[in-house]
Amino acid sequence: MCGGTLEIAPCSHVGHVFRKTTPYSFPGGTGRVVNHNNARLAEVWLDDWKHFYYNINPGALNVPVGDVSERKALRERLKCKSFRWYLENIYPESQMPLDYYYLGEIRNAETSNCLDTLGGKAGQPLGMGYCHGMGGNQVFAYTKRKQIMSDDNCLDAAHPRGPIKLIRCHGMRGNQEWTYDTKTRTIKHTNTGMCLDKPESSDVWKPLLRACDRSRGQQWLMQVDFKWQARRHRAS
Repeated sequence: MCGGTLEIAPCSHVGHVFRKTTPYSFPGGTGRVVNHNNARLAEVWLDDWKHFYYNINPGALNVPVGDVSERKALRERLKCKSFRWYLENIYPESQMPLDYYYLGEIRNAETSNCLDTLGGKAGQPLGMGYCHGMGGNQVFAYTKRKQIMSDDNCLDAAHPRGPIKLIRCHGMRGNQEWTYDTKTRTIKHTNTGMCLDKPESSDVWKPLLRACDRSRGQQWLMQVDFKWQARRHRAS
C-alpha cells in the first residue's frame, strides 16, 4: 500500500518455539493487548473494511484505541494506497467482499435465532443458533453479487427443498444467488424461487427452503449496521 513489496521465498526456513503460556503479564490480560493492537491497525489501515473486522472480532471494539492521528498522518505523508486497492491489486484471491450491502447477524423474526455456520467447513449444512452477539460464526455479508458469505463460503442450494449448504464461493451466481427484500424481509433463492424459512421442530438447527408465503418464519432481520459500500464510487 505504501510502495513496498511482498516477496515469497520458497527455499526459506522459519523456526518458532511455541510456549504453553506467555511469560509476560499485562494489565487486563494478554487478550486486551492483542485487541488493542489489532484495533489500532484496523483504524489506520483497513478503511471501511474495519467494520468487517470488528463484526468478526467484536472484542476489539471494547478496548481503547488511543490516538492514531500520527499513524494516519504517516500514511498520508507516504501517499499510501487504499485498502480497496490492496484487495483488488495485491490480494485479489481474498474472499473478503469488495462490495457488500450488509454485514452482521441474520436473525429470524419468529424464532429470534440467527444463521450460524456452527463452525462448519465447505460442504457442510448451514445451521442456526441462539443469537450471541459475539460475531464469529454468526457474521454474514450480503454482497453486491447477491451472495450470502461467511469467510470464503457462500450459502448454496442445489434443490428447491434444500438442503442449504456452505459451499466455497465461486462468484458465478447460480445456486449461490439470493435476493433480500427489505420490505417483506424475505431471502429468496433466485434459482429455485423458494424462500429461506425457519427450521422445522424436528430439526431446530437447520433452516429450510419453502414456497414463499411471507410468514414470520420467512422474515429475516438484517439490522445490525448497514454499510452501503456497493453504492460508492470505486476508489482510484
